[in-house]
Amino acid sequence: MQLTTIPSFAFIGLSIRTTNENQQAMQDIPALWARFFTENTLAKIPDKVDDMLYCIYTDYEKDHTKPYTTLLGCKVESLDNIPDGLTGRLINGGIYTTFTAQGNINEGIVIQEWIKIWNSDINRAYTADIEVYGAKAQNPEKAEIAILIAIQ
Repeated sequence: MQLTTIPSFAFIGLSIRTTNENQQAMQDIPALWARFFTENTLAKIPDKVDDMLYCIYTDYEKDHTKPYTTLLGCKVESLDNIPDGLTGRLINGGIYTTFTAQGNINEGIVIQEWIKIWNSDINRAYTADIEVYGAKAQNPEKAEIAILIAIQ
């Protein structure tokens, strides 16, 4: 297991409270993505640090089986200018281990990787888990998405 330390960072994007119970997140998270692109949210986020898109899972009530918050957006320079309708958050840093979803994004590679994570025995911190959609995620048929899991 390769460990990475990530510093705290500012983030602005859309947010939704969801749960994996009764497959609710399987409806809520794709709807959040659709809203992100339909509303051209990327263009509304000020002071972006880079061109990457981040999907962050945080505010866990207990673990992945209970409610949590999903954030979709970008790292930003500061939280001084949060546009109406968007959420600004400081994501605390920590120690992470990386999983990688590879293949056709339309064939569920990300959820398949999450199922591996949920079934693993890693000692998760349940602070903030991060999916990183960078340059390697641009081709949906041959995508590579890093999934950073906070560990204790």
